[in-house]
Formats: sequence, C-alpha cells, structure tokens
Amino acid sequence: MLVKTYSAAVMGLEATTITIEVNLTRGVLFKLSGMADTAVRESYDRISAALPNIGFKTPTANLTINLSPADLKKEGSGFDLPMAVGILAADGKIDTSRLQQYMMVGELGLDGKIKPVRAVLPTAIRARKEKFKGLIVPKENIREAAVVNNLDVYGMENLADVVAFLNGSSVYEPMVMDTRKEFYEQQAAFDLDFSDVKGQEAVKRALEVASAGSHNILLIGPPGSGKSMMAKRLPSILPPLSLAESLETTQIHSVAGKISSNVSLISQRPFRSPHHTISQVAMTGGTNKATPGEVSLAHNGILYLDELPEFSKTTLEVLRQPLEDRHITIARAQYTVEYPCSFMFVASMNPCPCGYYGDPTHHCVCTPGQIQRYTSRISGPLMDRFDLHVEVPVVPFKQLSAMEPGEPSAVIRERVIRARQIQEERFSSLPQGGGQEGIRVYCNAQMTERMLHKFAEPDSDGLDMLRMAMERLKLSARAYSRILKVARTIADLAGSEKVQAMHIAEAIGYRNLDRGDWAERGI
Repeated sequence: MLVKTYSAAVMGLEATTITIEVNLTRGVLFKLSGMADTAVRESYDRISAALPNIGFKTPTANLTINLSPADLKKEGSGFDLPMAVGILAADGKIDTSRLQQYMMVGELGLDGKIKPVRAVLPTAIRARKEKFKGLIVPKENIREAAVVNNLDVYGMENLADVVAFLNGSSVYEPMVMDTRKEFYEQQAAFDLDFSDVKGQEAVKRALEVASAGSHNILLIGPPGSGKSMMAKRLPSILPPLSLAESLETTQIHSVAGKISSNVSLISQRPFRSPHHTISQVAMTGGTNKATPGEVSLAHNGILYLDELPEFSKTTLEVLRQPLEDRHITIARAQYTVEYPCSFMFVASMNPCPCGYYGDPTHHCVCTPGQIQRYTSRISGPLMDRFDLHVEVPVVPFKQLSAMEPGEPSAVIRERVIRARQIQEERFSSLPQGGGQEGIRVYCNAQMTERMLHKFAEPDSDGLDMLRMAMERLKLSARAYSRILKVARTIADLAGSEKVQAMHIAEAIGYRNLDRGDWAERGI
C-alpha cells in the first residue's frame, strides 16, 4: 500500500515541501531514498523502537520510503514524525483521508514522545503558502509556529496523540493566541536602563547619536570605565521592532534553533555578544547545516564585540563585507545560502595592552610602540567602518557616588524614535529599494553616496570645516562619508533640515582614532 505524508526541508530561510512516500509490500527489507543525511537514515531505528512503546507493532514487510524531491538534500531529525505516520498509515493503522491536509515535523523519542526541532517557523510559512489546512508540530514549538495566521497549528506531546487526531478518535484544538498583543506588551520590558549609568554624559550623547542613525560605534577606555555597561543598555534606547522586522528576525533565530518554547515572536532587538575566541565560521555562519552565524543572529539589532583587538584578525576581517552589503552569501561545495545581516556594530577596547593609557588614576607601563602595535591589530579598512570613535574616561568619584539616577532610557528612546521617523519619511520618497541591490533604506547609516549629496550636503561653513579636517587628519573617502552620515543624524536629532557647521564639528569630534597623535598623548 502506498501512502503520502508531507513535511518540509529548510535551507537558509526558505522551506521546500517534502513528500514522504511510504510503500509496503510483502518481504522484510527496508529501503530509504531521497538524499537523506545520517540523522534521517537513523529515523527508522527510532520509529521501530517507538511504535511498540505506544502500543503498535512495527510492520514486517518490504518497506520503501522516498523523500521527494529526491535531488534535494534532507537533513535533521524533523522527518521522524511524518515517516512514522506514513508507516502506520501504510499498515492500515491510520485513516489516510486526512493526511493530505496536514504538514508534519518533529523528532521521535524511543518512548514515542515528540521532541522539538529547529526551523519550525519557515516550515509554518511554507505550509500556509502551500494551502495546507494545518501543521502538526512538537508541543514545545507550538508558539513559534502559531505566529503564522490562517493556519491551524497543533502541538502534540507524543505519536499516540497524532494517531488519535488523524483517526478522529480524539479532538484537539489548534493553538490560538493574540500574537500582536503579546508582541507589543513585551517591547518595552528591559532589565537594563541608562538611568543606572552615572556620569559619562558625552559618551551617552554619542550612543544616542549612534542609535538614532544606526551608526557603528567604537568605545575606547580603561577597564572599569563603563564601556560594556553602556553597550549592554543600547537595546533599551533603540526604536522598537516593527512586526515585519520581528518576523524576519524570528525566522533567522528559528533556523538557528535559538527560539525558546515560551517565545512566539522576538519582540526586542537582538543583542549578540560573542566571546573573542569565536571562529570565522561561527561569526559568518555556514556549518554543515548552513545555519546562520552571529552576524545574521544580530540582524535588526546589535553585534557587540568586547575587547576588539583580542579577536582573531581573520574573524574581524570577514565583517568588512557584511557591514557594507547588509547581507552575507555563504557558499560551500554542497549549498549556497544567503542571510540578511543588517546590524549596528558596537565594539569596545582598552587603549593599550595594560589598559591604563590616559587613566589619571593608574600608571600606564606601555611604550608608544606597544600602544601602536595593540591598536594596529584592527585593520584600517575595518576601523574606517566605524562611524564614531568615542573615548570613555574614568568616572570621577563625585559622579559615581551621586544618588540621583541618570536620564532614563525611555526619555532617550523618545528622541531616537523621533529622529528615526524623520529619516523614514525622508527615504520613503525614494523608489522602491533605494539602496544597493534594491535593499530598502531606513536610516542614515544606510545612505548611498548619491543620497549623501541629496540629503546630507552641508552649508558653506560646514563644508569648509570638513575640508580642513580632511586635510589635517588625512581622512579616507569612507571617513568623509561617515562624517556626513553622522552629521545628518545629529541634525535630525536637533530637528534641523540643513546640515550645519556645528553638526559637522560634532561629527568630526567622534573620529578620535583618525588623529595621528592619538598614541602619543593622554586621553
């Protein structure tokens, strides 16, 4: 008897419908075809052990299973459930009349329980697109899949429940939840707030500017000055995610298997902070399962690298292309996938190997040569991709012991949101896409050179000031563009339509490492 069930294979962010064809004839052999990896080939062992444990006998017959399309590689344990259902249906234990209405995904335990799998959200999106009536998933994945509307999602604990549901002997209700209500309720719930930060007003201003335009920022200062503390509070002042951004971000985390069972949609911008021992592949993505790396997991959020010079040089250099293109293409012998990676790059570092260069409370034991070698671990092209270089001084005791809280994140966030709204209105007049390769432009950091001339051209005084800075500091063409972008953001925060000299002056002030005498002076 021939029976068909349905599942999906996910490559990158795209899911492809997989038809599991199960055929039983007289005999004792088992055959599996369709480019299955080791996890899929081992499915029959798990299924044959699980069936007796839920009251069914493993069929004694010639069993042939084909995963169609056969020329597409199938990976993972998510095919256990549809294969088990197909075997039982071919053996006459399940009514086949409803099988074509449902897509299924899930890993089977030896006791028949259905275990969670990754990439359930892209599978649910594909099921709706293919007009399936419903999707059967592990109970732990139900909230992730229920994000997709116009699709009945059933979360099952074990294979016996699935059999009873398909035979109609038990009634199960699909998951119903108000996704939008939960999404908006969780957007403003932050554990960390800028009101905890004492002093550092100039640095907080720079972080506000960076957040308003989604600019990359580098923080330089001695240990204990508050670099990491302030960086970790950046998500609390960034504009809230839109539903479209949230769905895209959730898809990436779903493919990576980073969605917990109590989460439906990611409601806050991601903050990824990998350790400096991270490998190049872990940063960019593309293991044997083509999973997204840290640059993609930070999409629509922040990638924070603490102790930047301690990272491997090859790992840092692979960031150059994603920072410019906002997407990354991972090409291997067996696959090519593309992931979005539009993130705000935030990094921090000590000014020297001992960490106390320029600190008035500690003596620095490093020579100028050592300082130069330490900072040169970050290449010039990568340094150029930081829009702001900000020095973080030690907080004086008087400010540190002050009882008054600092300005709360909610107040700063309001200013950032107003500036972003100005930018969205400005770029909404552009043709669809507007950016490179048709990528939509939403903030000043994403402006192209043509947009700079249209939206960020300074007045005559500002142009003279910029020319002087370019000549004295010997800035690159990329640094010139970065200054204009930051100045445009500063003007937006001030509500100014034109970029003026004072906006240019502040933007130039955020290029500290461009000064040639930086390693020969105190902070």
